[in-house]
Amino acid sequence: MRRMSQEPGNRRRVERRVSSRIQREVMQIIFDRKLLPGAPLPTESELMEDLGVSRNSVREALKTLQALDIVDVRHGYGTYVGQASLTPFVDGLTFRALTRPDDTMDALNEILQVREVLEEGLIRRVAMTLSQPELDGLDVVVARMEAAGSDGRSFPEIDREFHELLYASLGNALVPQLLGAFWMVFRRVARARDWTDGTPPELTARRHRDIVTALRARDVEGAERAMAVHFRGIEARAARELGETLDL
Repeated sequence: MRRMSQEPGNRRRVERRVSSRIQREVMQIIFDRKLLPGAPLPTESELMEDLGVSRNSVREALKTLQALDIVDVRHGYGTYVGQASLTPFVDGLTFRALTRPDDTMDALNEILQVREVLEEGLIRRVAMTLSQPELDGLDVVVARMEAAGSDGRSFPEIDREFHELLYASLGNALVPQLLGAFWMVFRRVARARDWTDGTPPELTARRHRDIVTALRARDVEGAERAMAVHFRGIEARAARELGETLDL
């Protein structure tokens, strides 16, 4: 009886090892052939022959790679190289945060703190290199914040636009993707927990204006300080309001 009960578990472990090997080998094909997103991959039959595995094993491995956005399986058309976006990262981090129902405050603040660390480091890089046209562009975005704030309207999308524009001059495509990922996770978790940032819109606009003012003065420390004030204001608000909601 013991032997029979172990067999299904052993079989699953073997299947996982085979699937992991196929996944690595498919990725190696992409690397070796220097395939770009959207490029076609070998067919299932070709992968079966090249890798010496069954059709079911190939399909299971491709299904996992598709969940990671490494491949794009288009039924009836074939399999292609995926975009390798941060969507799986966003989904995983959101799930991690939402499965901590008693720690909503901590989950939100952890996300904010990671963004804060990223942005305080990044702002030091751009503070001395932003051009006048780039600073003017940030001024335009802040002016839109101020207009919305004066009407009492929140402006999360303009806020996101500001932070992405701020670091565009770095020329690093991963930066806006990472910042956007953390922004999306925070928004999802906050929405799921029915929490909204109650900071007055005009105060949020003023904090962003302080950042731009420091950048125009080439005041690196001042820009870093203004960024910290912006984030810690949100953290304090979340801690206070969620603490009251959860009776912490």
